[in-house]
Amino acid sequence: MSDKPILLWFRQDLRLSDNPALTAAVASGARVLPVYVLDDKTPGHWAPGGAARWWLHHSLASLGRDLEQCGNRLHLVSSDNAAETIRELAKSTGAAAVYWNRCYEPFAIERDTELKSALKADGIEAESFNASLLFEPWEVKTKSGTPPKVFSPYWRALRALGEPEAPEPAPERVAPLKAAPASEKLEDWDLLPTKPDWAVGFHDHWTPGETSAQVRLDRFLETALDDYKEGRNFPAKPNVSRLSPHLHFGEIGPRQVWHRTVAHCHAADRNPFAGSAEHFLKELVWREFSYSLLYHNPDLPEACLRPEFENFPWDSSEKPLSAWQRGKTGIPIVDAGMRELWQTGYMHNRVRMICASFLIKHLMVDWRAGEAWFWDTLLDADLASNSASWQWVAGSGADAAPYFRIFNPVLQGEKFDPDGTYTRRWVPELADVPDRYLQKPWEAPGNPAPDYPAPIVDLAEGRERALAAYQDLGEAEPAKAAACG
Repeated sequence: MSDKPILLWFRQDLRLSDNPALTAAVASGARVLPVYVLDDKTPGHWAPGGAARWWLHHSLASLGRDLEQCGNRLHLVSSDNAAETIRELAKSTGAAAVYWNRCYEPFAIERDTELKSALKADGIEAESFNASLLFEPWEVKTKSGTPPKVFSPYWRALRALGEPEAPEPAPERVAPLKAAPASEKLEDWDLLPTKPDWAVGFHDHWTPGETSAQVRLDRFLETALDDYKEGRNFPAKPNVSRLSPHLHFGEIGPRQVWHRTVAHCHAADRNPFAGSAEHFLKELVWREFSYSLLYHNPDLPEACLRPEFENFPWDSSEKPLSAWQRGKTGIPIVDAGMRELWQTGYMHNRVRMICASFLIKHLMVDWRAGEAWFWDTLLDADLASNSASWQWVAGSGADAAPYFRIFNPVLQGEKFDPDGTYTRRWVPELADVPDRYLQKPWEAPGNPAPDYPAPIVDLAEGRERALAAYQDLGEAEPAKAAACG
């Protein structure tokens, strides 16, 4: 065994299986120092939001326990400069190399590039690997060699690359340093809210960690995949995987999800590239597409991909945004989604689209305000997916929803929550409203929901205002406008 250790830098890859950097470190025969650096104060860095910090705490605790089962331990250090901390730790421990799995956020790419050069100058090997994506962003190209800007060509280009690499199992042992440096204590990082503990409800819905991620995937494949294509649109149905926070923190990798799904279908003598299974795999690839957009457009989280949208006449007043954030807009399906988000750190994807469309188009609030709120309150807050999705709804991004795609939240609620199970769960003030009026309680006779607010905007007027603003940007002729139920 080499006397010089390998420093293994964990980031958004908090798992032992399908972890190429860990696999390579163990295969080298060297002792390994696993490190996680909390660098949430780095300038220019999109630091984890409040909900994500809760998940991070429990995910790191889980990873630490898993490493102990392999004979090692997780070294924790907080820093205002993660790259410099890794460099100094590598030098002080006499490391022969530093291994990590790649991140694709613009600030991470810049940081990692500079660190590789600094380590090389120190005579220390630096090697990075892909643990977060099925394929690298630069590998998926159109026939002309450019990155696809629309999802369908992206899907075809990705499939043309063949099957993703098969995931590796977790190592049985990770040899520790003979004398590892002292680690900070996870409890001292204050990642968990205390006064008040607004995350108290999270425990009822989530168990962070690699084991939980594997269990959740297996349960989804066995009980929910078959009805995924249609059932995923109904927020009261258990037909979504809810793997997104596990994927964001790297407790499970997309290669594992892909290969397990394909194997599950083959075992049942079904085609994984048809019906519900294909729809599920395409949703996994939408995540890849978002990362491609971010990689090739580093300002995606801050700037409209279509620059003409920077001239959109956003409403910057505080009241509409505040009502939306608190789930008190007077629009039932919107308020249900926003309250689900606050209480669980999650929102069903169909409802995310409804809430985002309502904020942007009916209230005409800048998509970046919604992006920021989701970043702070979503457990699965992911810079690529979050920014690409908000720009998709706004119409300012790649493969964006057309300007006239304005979700009618009443029709959406009636269509996808027909018996009101989801809406009533999160908006109990509406418990006594009859089904026919549930999504439009202002029309119900006798005022059956006296504690529920009146709509913050007239939906028809809000829609027309948005259409007029889009037309002023030169989007389309008025005759082409259409409502979206």
